[in-house]
Amino acid sequence: MMIAQHLHKLIEDFQSQQPLRVGSLIITVYGDLLALRGGVVWLGSVINLLEPLGINARHVRTATSRLNKDNWISPRQVGRKSYYSLTDSGRRRFQNATPQIYAGPRSDWNARWTLVILPDSKIINRDSTIKELGWLGFGKITKAILAHPMPDMLSLERTLDDLGIRNDVIILDQASHEMTSSTALDAMVKGCWNLEELSGKYRKFLDRYRPVYETLSHMDMTQVDMTQDNPAALDFLLIRTLMVHEYRKILLRDPRLPDMLMPTHWEGNSAYQLCRNIYQLLLKKSEYCLSTMMETEEGHLPPPDPEFFRRFGNLEQK
Repeated sequence: MMIAQHLHKLIEDFQSQQPLRVGSLIITVYGDLLALRGGVVWLGSVINLLEPLGINARHVRTATSRLNKDNWISPRQVGRKSYYSLTDSGRRRFQNATPQIYAGPRSDWNARWTLVILPDSKIINRDSTIKELGWLGFGKITKAILAHPMPDMLSLERTLDDLGIRNDVIILDQASHEMTSSTALDAMVKGCWNLEELSGKYRKFLDRYRPVYETLSHMDMTQVDMTQDNPAALDFLLIRTLMVHEYRKILLRDPRLPDMLMPTHWEGNSAYQLCRNIYQLLLKKSEYCLSTMMETEEGHLPPPDPEFFRRFGNLEQK
């Protein structure tokens, strides 16, 4: 199967997911493609990128307006053109999410837990706190106790600050489960995180993208014509965008528990490796396409920040 055929199938799969949630896809575009390349782009460039996916200009404008209201991005008008850049809050959210999306399996756990206790207080909205800490991978033991074995402590502090409750919750770090039986520990893990549902999502991801990898891995990328009028130039970028978008949606619901707490042959590890391999194969061509089609106030996008190449445990700059 040719790359264009793979892309056609991926677009069909994407369009079958109703509603499309265009705002979420634009967040993927900013997070994966733009955040480490200046973080600002002409709205028309985003429209042009997403049009082949069946998303029209009205859908993009409506979604960007909502993202502006939610303080993800903000517009700057220059003549007739609107340039949208990440807000400080948007950048913080991407910084919180980056370890989730591009980091690999975790095998270096010290068998200690971080517990967040929510006292009975009018200041603390438990439902919103549970939801926000859930995005950081915390599981709910009770309505007042959340747990994670290896949280990103900086992201935890930022989130509690954003919620305005940093000084009102109780955080117990390095809590031990030495006196807990393996049966009770397994039951707690299953009760806090729906790993079976997550496993199913990873299996679908693997089934969808393994054929793409097989085709890419047998291609001679040096022979691919990357002139702007060649449709293949955009195909690589669109496949990367759709893949990262789907992977990101799964990862943001993955607590990224250490291997010791996960089922054997965990599908998430295979999905990470597959995503990394495809990302590496697409990297040079997709970045070239991104550079040629995205417009900023100064012209082309700036080159990637060095941090970009630390994704997926360090990418090769071929």
